[in-house]
Amino acid sequence: MRSIRRPTIGVFDSGVGGLTVLHALLDRIPDADYLYFGDTARLPYGSKSAATVVHYAMGAVRYLQEQGAEFLVIACNTATALALDQIKTSSLVEVIGVVEPGAEAAAKATTQRRVVVIGTEATVASHAYRRALETRNVAVREKACPLLVPLVEEGWTEHSVTEQVARIYLAEAFSEDSRDADVLVLGCTHYPLLKPLLRRIAPAYVTIVDSAESTAHTVARQLEIDPLHPPNDPERRTVPRLKFFATDSADKFKNMGTRFLGHPVEDVVHVDLKE
Repeated sequence: MRSIRRPTIGVFDSGVGGLTVLHALLDRIPDADYLYFGDTARLPYGSKSAATVVHYAMGAVRYLQEQGAEFLVIACNTATALALDQIKTSSLVEVIGVVEPGAEAAAKATTQRRVVVIGTEATVASHAYRRALETRNVAVREKACPLLVPLVEEGWTEHSVTEQVARIYLAEAFSEDSRDADVLVLGCTHYPLLKPLLRRIAPAYVTIVDSAESTAHTVARQLEIDPLHPPNDPERRTVPRLKFFATDSADKFKNMGTRFLGHPVEDVVHVDLKE
């Protein structure tokens, strides 16, 4: 990708979970502006058909491009698994999903060539991470952890109930032929909020790979083919411009989004995408 003086990066997710990807992008690429679209009125995507997910995702990314997005990040694991190819085909700008960067980071981190991936039921059922890792000659154990998302959205990231649930999930994930797996991939955008808890209860020899961070590094590599701008460029700013779009209540998005992003979420525009 050729350099954009100060790129406007569009980030799409079915809800607020993708704000963990935006958080990683802000840390890694502060010299950019960001548009975030959360399709909060139509989540969860995991219970929708593949055709419906493609339809919803295409509408959202089209809207982001109309708002000026020059680079697209599909932060939703389900949309990445089911709609990324179609989005890439129709998009006028470069598009990156979260699965390939997470798989690449996991493949580099494992010495045993065995990896555990945890995610939602929809992401696990898609086998997107399995396919991406097996092409890199890595054996994969996938584990759906459906209770973790509602616990995170409840704000129970350090609650004893969440810890007990996570212990059960990880014990099952690292059992039998996956006992020697040495990498745990967080295959859901909600899970980075559980990283401190998961680090405490996962086996000590296991490296945790956060797909949000991996995606941010991949985007940064794409944008750093040429410098974004010289150090003395008048467009250089330390504070990115952030604008948020949500298909459900803007106030609800602000309240929950602040917890996911790590600082106040402001400038939220309600969007009504026509079916």
